[in-house]
Amino acid sequence: MIIPKNIEEVASYVEKGNHVFFFTADWCGDCRFIKPKMPEIENDFSDWSFVEIDRDAYIDLTAEWNIFGIPSFVVIKDGKELGRLVNKDRKTKEEIEDFLTQTIKGF
Repeated sequence: MIIPKNIEEVASYVEKGNHVFFFTADWCGDCRFIKPKMPEIENDFSDWSFVEIDRDAYIDLTAEWNIFGIPSFVVIKDGKELGRLVNKDRKTKEEIEDFLTQTIKGF
């Protein structure tokens, strides 16, 4: 999991490459629920880099991207958004992997 140090680093991941942005926060119980499964999800989608975005550290970006619930996921390939799983619901590993499979098939 990539943890960016600043907004410029986040922008570099948006502009180029295959990235899944994982919006989270330390205080979020549903985020803590899925976080132990993230290494397995990353392994299952190893052609994609996962970027962890702390909602509180990047609150302006979170608002700009209309992330109003966490945990949430946004898939971006070379600057183009391919899909998003954005809501405030608890997500299971299976739900996330189904979303990723449907979103990135063919890429």
